[in-house]
Amino acid sequence: MYKPRDSSMSPRFVGNRTFMRLEQVRTTDNIDFAVLGVPFDTAASNRTGQRLGPQHIRDFSVLLRPYNPDMDIDIFEYCSGVDYGDIDVIPGNALRTYDNIVEGLMPLLEKNVIPVIMGGDHSISLGNLRAFHKKYGKIALVHFDSHGDTWEHYYGEKYMHGTPFRRAAEEGLLDLEHSIQVGMRGPLYGPNDIEDARNLGFEVIPMKEVREIGFDNVMKRIHERVQDRPVFVTYDIDFVDPAYAPGTGTPEVGGPTSYEALEYVRGLDGLDVVGFDLVEVLPTYDSNEITAVLASAVIYEMLTLVALKKRRMLEKNKPQK
Repeated sequence: MYKPRDSSMSPRFVGNRTFMRLEQVRTTDNIDFAVLGVPFDTAASNRTGQRLGPQHIRDFSVLLRPYNPDMDIDIFEYCSGVDYGDIDVIPGNALRTYDNIVEGLMPLLEKNVIPVIMGGDHSISLGNLRAFHKKYGKIALVHFDSHGDTWEHYYGEKYMHGTPFRRAAEEGLLDLEHSIQVGMRGPLYGPNDIEDARNLGFEVIPMKEVREIGFDNVMKRIHERVQDRPVFVTYDIDFVDPAYAPGTGTPEVGGPTSYEALEYVRGLDGLDVVGFDLVEVLPTYDSNEITAVLASAVIYEMLTLVALKKRRMLEKNKPQK
């Protein structure tokens, strides 16, 4: 099994800065998950620098330990995982980058390894979903974000970080009847910025409604929407209030706290999650690097979901006495 280096035996500042001090190995054998980066940011509409996000997250993930007390599980008692490195991107060319993403993810998906992907701007999710469609067909989507990212275009360009889920819907990649967006807020160009996503087929819970109905009801609606479908989870760090995650390209006030940010991932336990991405971490604006600390913790909760899923599978298949 591949597992992190033990920081009680080896100082965290020793060795390569991989995610959670995992071995950096480009393998698909004997692993349950692979953490990897897609450092592409030239489809961002405001600040850029998200290309440096994956390594920024890695740098602070060395603080993580294998046992998750909130979910009462040691991830590596049940899972083997690696830092898979980064997919080669083509700066300034989203379409060729998407091709590289598909090519890079398919060996993992063919071996039923769960990819946990660090962006990069949110445009990379279209490449991710193209790969998952090849494996699963139409896939459900759970989307945490302050923006719907279903605009028709930005500056006349169809492949920007504000357009990936419209393109994914148009390309037939998504099981829209089982897909949901959570957290949308902030000033818009008009009411269609929310309604367009609903017209495409998404269920949408804006942040105002999140606060009105409460966390438990939000999670209930996510589970009722997704049901037993294979689901990809995409998490834009600007879902979180900029007081807790300032290092991002298009911050919007009025979002969740860092604790709530983790709870939304924990609440997905029980869904058939087959892949994740976390995007839009921008180191240049990361005051005291708190965004990297939060992003690494969110990914840690994603890995915990993988371990919980594996434990249930092992318990289900355990021979009866």
